[in-house]
Amino acid sequence: MFVSSEASILHADLDAFYASVEQRDDPRLRGRPVIVGGGVVLACSYEAKARGVRSAMAGGQARRLCPDAVVVPPRMAAYTAASRAVFDIFRRTTPLVEGLSIDEAFLDVGGLRRLAGPPLEIARRLRGEVSAQVGLPITVGVARTKFLAKVASGVAKPDGLLLVPPDGERDFLHPLPVERLWGVGPVTAAKLRERGIRTVGQVARLGEATLVSLVGGGAGRHLHALAHNRDPRAVQVGRRRSSMGAQHALGGGPRTPADLDAILSGLVDRVARRMRAAGRSGRTVVLRLRFADYTRATRSHTVRRATAQTAVLLDTARTLLRAALPEIDRRGVTLIGVSVGNLDDAPVQPELPFVPDPGADLDAAVDAVRDRFGSTALTRATLLGRDPGLEMPRLPD
Repeated sequence: MFVSSEASILHADLDAFYASVEQRDDPRLRGRPVIVGGGVVLACSYEAKARGVRSAMAGGQARRLCPDAVVVPPRMAAYTAASRAVFDIFRRTTPLVEGLSIDEAFLDVGGLRRLAGPPLEIARRLRGEVSAQVGLPITVGVARTKFLAKVASGVAKPDGLLLVPPDGERDFLHPLPVERLWGVGPVTAAKLRERGIRTVGQVARLGEATLVSLVGGGAGRHLHALAHNRDPRAVQVGRRRSSMGAQHALGGGPRTPADLDAILSGLVDRVARRMRAAGRSGRTVVLRLRFADYTRATRSHTVRRATAQTAVLLDTARTLLRAALPEIDRRGVTLIGVSVGNLDDAPVQPELPFVPDPGADLDAAVDAVRDRFGSTALTRATLLGRDPGLEMPRLPD
């Protein structure tokens, strides 16, 4: 695939998005440490981050680290409105916008030099418009590739702008820590650091075969390419999601298997309704866990036929959760997430057995009622009296 010789891809990322919206809307919060969410930190301002607070941290721990923090409840409608206003500015800047989440996107401005000026000037103007019209700080990285533009915005945060010129890519990228490479989490980083590999440059000096032996086939080839800034992906407009998911952050304290099952049921129900509303069905169910020590684990299973039926997806997710319960008992859990991948563009109707299964018919009827009349029309018994958790704002499916 063609990669431009000019640094013309922008990665625009709103800074501490939820907390910045709160500081924008309440002048008394400006310059102060702000935590969004009580039992679990959904987001926090840079003033709170400087004190060690981070997203998904238990609220009690966050308040011990930063006792003078102002804790505010989340306002999802306000965040959604702010995101839409920012994306309107993105689309006025260029028609080539690929949203990654409600607070970040890639923009390709390579064909706009005659109309709007060079990419760096476009990025400056974009930041100014977001600040003036929406009242929020935004960081922009500018580079030849999507990967490097995202790395640049991460380095420039908060409220910054950074251009990586084509002739300076290696000098910029290679001194950075290995964690800056997409796909390098705590486990991969630990494997590399055990071998004395701490920088991107050290990764680049390894042969691909050596990386494959260290971290596995797909990951090794991926990291080798990124360390050499090989990323031919174009900015994609209107790309449909490859997966849909939801997650629930948990406060401190132990959880019974019944508690976890209820949370899982609510998440799967939410994801399945989104899939049906978007006309999608999927085959791979993924369970994501974050433990009390902030390490993560992922479990997955692929079913034979693509489906959007809640009952099928929930049975699969429950099997994955039961297998993970011993580890949860040992380590504690602070987040449960469920996603469905291998999505098809059209729902696949399940093949009815020769003798109809009354239970399957009932499951389909329950899904149909909830899709037509709303999620509160029918409630699973396991969810009665339980907090369903927040439904986070998201880009359209």
